[in-house]
Amino acid sequence: MSEDSGKKLTMVTCSAPVNIAVIKYWGKRDEELILPINSSLSVTLHQDQLKTTTTVACSRSFQEDRIWLNGKEEDITQPRLQSCLREIRRLARKRRSDGEADVDTAGLSHKVHICSVNNFPTAAGLASSAAGYACLVYTLSRVMGVEGELSVVSRQGSGSACRSMYGGFVQWIMGQQGDGKDSLAQQVEPETHWPEWLCLEVSAERKPVGSTSGMQTSVETSSLLKHRADSVVPARMKEMIEAVHKRDFTAFAELTMKDSNQFHATCLDTYPPIFYLNDVSRRVINLVHRYNRHYRETKVAYTFDAGPNAVIYTLQQNVEEFVQVVKHLFPPETNGGQFLKGLPVAPTTLSEELKQAIGMEPMVKGISYIISTKAGPGPRVVEDPSEHLLGSDGLPKESA
Repeated sequence: MSEDSGKKLTMVTCSAPVNIAVIKYWGKRDEELILPINSSLSVTLHQDQLKTTTTVACSRSFQEDRIWLNGKEEDITQPRLQSCLREIRRLARKRRSDGEADVDTAGLSHKVHICSVNNFPTAAGLASSAAGYACLVYTLSRVMGVEGELSVVSRQGSGSACRSMYGGFVQWIMGQQGDGKDSLAQQVEPETHWPEWLCLEVSAERKPVGSTSGMQTSVETSSLLKHRADSVVPARMKEMIEAVHKRDFTAFAELTMKDSNQFHATCLDTYPPIFYLNDVSRRVINLVHRYNRHYRETKVAYTFDAGPNAVIYTLQQNVEEFVQVVKHLFPPETNGGQFLKGLPVAPTTLSEELKQAIGMEPMVKGISYIISTKAGPGPRVVEDPSEHLLGSDGLPKESA
């Protein structure tokens, strides 16, 4: 935590990760508290490739709370932002009233300035709001001296944000209580548990329907969604946790694909139906199944959140060949040039036998990039003060 003694400006910068669900969260039983109709499980991706960075400054000179997202000032009165701010301040006041000496009592009445940036496209089907709210809550907690179960707070900003409060493989327990205190995230295994596990995020285009509105329409109209929440997900959660514990990629991969398919089936069962997948998405699904069939083994898995972007899971020994297969079907020269980002992946040569087994024609302008990454840690404090997004005046730096 840095402090500008002239203006009594307290400033903290943190970063937080994206998570991608493998057992999907879709549907709320309480809109205000963001309580889900089923539990879910996700993988936290590494912040070296995908993260939100947030700076929070606190000063008696600030006249009002303000927030800037990706360079643009946004409405701080947005209800979910207010829920997180209100709850962190309540917890800080509680710590003060409990007599805990390390709480900065003077700062509790001060206004805050918040500046946040993503290093990935917002609203493309990546969990940008999850990383964003996790980072907001984590950074606010560091400024205001709040400790404890922060996933309950971040959940009130964006449901899946609670899972970004931990690294590795994380479950969001749906809970039963009306006040939501038992609806929280829990780490299943740390990011170091399965080092061979890797992820490819394959971009397509911006999603047409926001997840919040889509989710509520599904709850109101889809009988398949109720069946999924009541009868399918509880058993899948147990199977997925076991697969993660055992590092059983075949079980992990098949559960992941089945759950993604059922999630999108509930979107189709919604009235009117919601179409998140596009032609590129369906080609990727087809490609994965043909690739696995060729090897008579489940080597690669796909999942799709509320958008057309594919997230591919595989093990280290398969990455080079599968990336080459994607390049073969979506040639870089017609799909955004050198489109591989993130962890380096060496080029390789595909056998004619594999090309024939896949049997699909190359597609022009299907995808814009692939991000290669792995499982990573939860939120962390950025110690270097030069990386603050706000200047000593409490306003965004030009570069932010």
